[in-house]
Amino acid sequence: MTDRQKKIFLAICITVPFILYCVYYYGIMIKNAPYKFSEMESITLKYGLGDSLVNQYDSKTGLCQYINEQDSLVQTKVKLSKDDLLYLHRKAVDMGFWNFPEDMRAKESKIPNAPRYYLEFKYQRKSKTVYFDLDYQGNDKLKEAAKILIETVSKTINDAEDRQQ
Repeated sequence: MTDRQKKIFLAICITVPFILYCVYYYGIMIKNAPYKFSEMESITLKYGLGDSLVNQYDSKTGLCQYINEQDSLVQTKVKLSKDDLLYLHRKAVDMGFWNFPEDMRAKESKIPNAPRYYLEFKYQRKSKTVYFDLDYQGNDKLKEAAKILIETVSKTINDAEDRQQ
């Protein structure tokens, strides 16, 4: 065997098993991932002041209810497209939503009737729910990520409502 052939043989003996192991390992990880878009059922967003979560949206039923500027309750049907749901799923993955603590409420609120949010991503095998207050005193990066995700979900719902009108 020449020196060149020995180097090629050595490279193949190292890289091929490594690549096969990576494909096997990550293939199982992806296949068993608990939050897959193909298994997504619905997204629920509720928000309001204090314990009153009057403003609600459920993507499964499409029911959207909110209080308008005249303090009257408005109920509409807003259907999110598959692209909207995929965008929200990916945004949740980017923000690390699956690692958020379930309870992100303030222990002692500095603001009376602080805005409170409830966000749930429901899948066939699992669901993730987060309660979030705007005056949450925990990790600032976590607070900002939750705020951005909730704003993104709200904006996507509003955009879908505008498209349907």
